[in-house]
Amino acid sequence: MAAKRKSSRRPQKDSPDGRELLVLELQEIHSAESQLSRVLPKMAKAAETETLRQLLEQRQERGERLISEIDSALEEMDASPGRKKNVAAEGLVNDVREHVQEIEAGPALDAVLIGAMQKTEHYCIGAWGTAKSLAHALEEESVVEAMERAIEEGKSFDEQLTQLAENEVTPALLSQEGEEMEEEEEAPTARRSRKNGRHERRIHT
Repeated sequence: MAAKRKSSRRPQKDSPDGRELLVLELQEIHSAESQLSRVLPKMAKAAETETLRQLLEQRQERGERLISEIDSALEEMDASPGRKKNVAAEGLVNDVREHVQEIEAGPALDAVLIGAMQKTEHYCIGAWGTAKSLAHALEEESVVEAMERAIEEGKSFDEQLTQLAENEVTPALLSQEGEEMEEEEEAPTARRSRKNGRHERRIHT
């Protein structure tokens, strides 16, 4: 008689209750903000546009405040930030690090930094919204207030980045590309001119 095949499924854990889910969400946000706080100074330093640098520095300050608020909320709930790393945030942050290392400072890097920061902020806004809904249902008003403020500031930050990209960074990038194309087009002409000049001198001599 054939032996019974062992199940490859992992044993299921008990479903967490609402409070445990909120703790998990806050821990995820705490990890995301902690990871972001370590890369934002590098982003600000690499940014060429002064406005972008200021926006990133302001985001750093808001993130530090949010981390402090989450620490307090978790303490009130008899929980800690934990050590589990937010892998979604880790991917976004690592992407930023690679861009800073691979692209030289200028409009192109600023455009990439804006795009990367907006992707990260959109993720954060979604996480804050989830935590806010859970906190509201559990009547954790301090968490609700912190998440509402984070969402409002996050949306404003995202809009400011969009305006900066449209009004300053993208035009500078396109202007730079246009200048490079003109230089490439002028180079063969200059070579032909020098060649023709040498040819004319040989004829005259």
